[in-house]
Amino acid sequence: MAIKVVAWRCPQNHRCPAVRACPAEALKQEGRAAPVVDEDLCVDCGACVEVCPMGALQYAETVAVVR
Repeated sequence: MAIKVVAWRCPQNHRCPAVRACPAEALKQEGRAAPVVDEDLCVDCGACVEVCPMGALQYAETVAVVR
């Protein structure tokens, strides 16, 4: 189960609290952009999903495909 970033849900105007919550240091953020998940480091613990106030971090199977 992978964690994905839904960029349109992220306000991209602050330091992401989920980056600090990740025990595996798998989330990276450049400036105030939406964070990026390093899938090689991610242990799918869900800490980032729980702490994100905007719901921008989600389990991959819950992310809808928009056409």
